[in-house]
Amino acid sequence: MLETFKALADPCRLRLTSVLLAGEFTVQELTRIMGMGQSRVSRHLKILAEAGVLTVKRQGTWSYFRVGERVSFFTAIRPAFERELQNLPERSCDLAAVAEVLEERRRRSQEFFDRHARQWDDLARTLLPVPEYRQHLLSLVPEGAVVLEIGTGTGGLLVELAVRSSNVIGVDHSQAMLEEARCRLTNDGVSGVELRLGEMTHLPLPDTSVGCVVANMVLHHAADPSAVLAEIRRVLTPGGILLLADLARHERESAREQLADQWLGFEEAELQSWLKLAGFATVAIEQIAADVGEEAVLIVRGETDNVNKLRNTSQLKGD
Repeated sequence: MLETFKALADPCRLRLTSVLLAGEFTVQELTRIMGMGQSRVSRHLKILAEAGVLTVKRQGTWSYFRVGERVSFFTAIRPAFERELQNLPERSCDLAAVAEVLEERRRRSQEFFDRHARQWDDLARTLLPVPEYRQHLLSLVPEGAVVLEIGTGTGGLLVELAVRSSNVIGVDHSQAMLEEARCRLTNDGVSGVELRLGEMTHLPLPDTSVGCVVANMVLHHAADPSAVLAEIRRVLTPGGILLLADLARHERESAREQLADQWLGFEEAELQSWLKLAGFATVAIEQIAADVGEEAVLIVRGETDNVNKLRNTSQLKGD
């Protein structure tokens, strides 16, 4: 308790904790948000981390700081603490700076995909090979549901989703990617697929409007993965299903520059935590093992609460 109070008894550290309640950030990003020098920010982060208020997630050569959960006292006082943080005099400026950093992450990703839309399939397959998992992912798509694919890219999965549903929507934040997807659908004679321009954190759909959301290898590009999962939960109907395929935690640092990856994969525990926080009633995760030279893939199935739930978990391990 004393260590927690000592760590928080400083205006700068209060601001840092407030900022990190809004997401995970590197030291470099925090210096921009706080308007302070790196050495000063690093010193305050060290104190907060040593007290257990913050934890550090290392991703290759980058380190992301976030609010921790291992100190029971801080966890107990956190609701009241968060309410009081709203009264910090720098609160509005800090949140605006957070929004700018997240927007810069998003803009870098969009510019990359606009530039590389035509080469994307070959780039991804060559630079970051993964085991074959797509048929397994597709087998979990419920029949008859309205299906939304976010981060649809060049539309490769849309073609196969259209076989399983007569009502498929594809959303991507890159107009160039959507053009590639539209050409693919036309060339393959696929109908019943609607393409929409939109962000993962602001999906162009109303609440509770789709029965299944598919997110295939897109979450590691997201500026704020937990916000994406919360937005997915918003558009899912009661009893709706999220099917997510993404990279397990890896150390290919080159993926940041070559493929615009924001995150070097994910741990199962953090995905479980984010999905529970977003309001998913059940979560099941399976890891598809990698061969030599490949990276493992996580297949996640999250389900919203409903008395008449759709069940298709026989191929997945439960949480």
